[in-house]
Amino acid sequence: MKRVFSGVKPTGHLTLGNYLGAMRQWASVDQHRADALFCVVDLHALTVEHDPARVRRLSRQTATLLLAAGLDPELCTLFVQSHVDEHARLSYLLECVATDGEMRRMIQYKEKAARERTRGGSVRLSLLTYPVLMAADILAYGTDEVPVGDDQAQHVELARDLALRFNQRYGQVFVVPRATLPTVAARVMNLQEPTSKMGKSDDSGPGIVYLLDEPDVVRRKIARAVTDSGRDVVYDREGRPGVANLLEILAACTGGDPESLGGAYESYGALKKDTAEAVVEALRPLQARHKELCADPAYVEAVLGEGARKARAIARPVVDAAYRAIGLLPPLADPVLNAVR
Repeated sequence: MKRVFSGVKPTGHLTLGNYLGAMRQWASVDQHRADALFCVVDLHALTVEHDPARVRRLSRQTATLLLAAGLDPELCTLFVQSHVDEHARLSYLLECVATDGEMRRMIQYKEKAARERTRGGSVRLSLLTYPVLMAADILAYGTDEVPVGDDQAQHVELARDLALRFNQRYGQVFVVPRATLPTVAARVMNLQEPTSKMGKSDDSGPGIVYLLDEPDVVRRKIARAVTDSGRDVVYDREGRPGVANLLEILAACTGGDPESLGGAYESYGALKKDTAEAVVEALRPLQARHKELCADPAYVEAVLGEGARKARAIARPVVDAAYRAIGLLPPLADPVLNAVR
């Protein structure tokens, strides 16, 4: 079986975009077709100013929502990044292979660094180097495919470049991965700014549907969604982004086609009403399962513990091989350390 790896950063509450663009496909497709690993990438949440208690709380919530969305620990491996030391171990080796120019060309670094400077804050070094940590996340597991949104494809390309460069210089250690893009609702857009992605780290609450929003809150947010000039409902991603976003959300929730759905409506109001109800119904089972899991935190902890054990068993031989290949001495035998491992 091919190996698939993907992760979610606990920097905000998960959104409808996270679910329709990634989580649903992980649960319905990826965990059934591949040896799949899914990770709460909490180390990536430290690249900007953060509240430690909030990161811990969101990490647990993210893991719980992934289970609620349908990830099955009998079919896949679910774990927290910081629970597996190999991520940090490999990241430094890859920093010794990456270049400063590669890091500074990363689009997300440019955007996030600019926002931080605009706020008057300082840019952390980890914000510059986190694509290398992301590459380590991927390469440590011999990953074949990385299902990501198109905004993350550049980071998978970096992982490919670093794997090829390392293999060429030091010997064949890493599988060279490739990105796979979701075919439906790859990017759900902000309801108030339909040319911008519905991001969980956004401050624009009215434009974001969170997975744990109450049904009436979902209906209110969609009812207030920005549409476009004109009265007819047509699917035009470039010329009518607001309406296109609603049609894509409706199509993703109902299994329809955005263009065909556009011809079925004579008013924005009717489109918004049906879209809201489709989203409420799509989120209903997820929210019910989340409530059950929150009542059994020991189960979630057990899943994450076993997931970390399985992930560690896969990653350690790969990372140890990279350490040997790059020229580092193997550690001396330590009975106590070996017993812990």
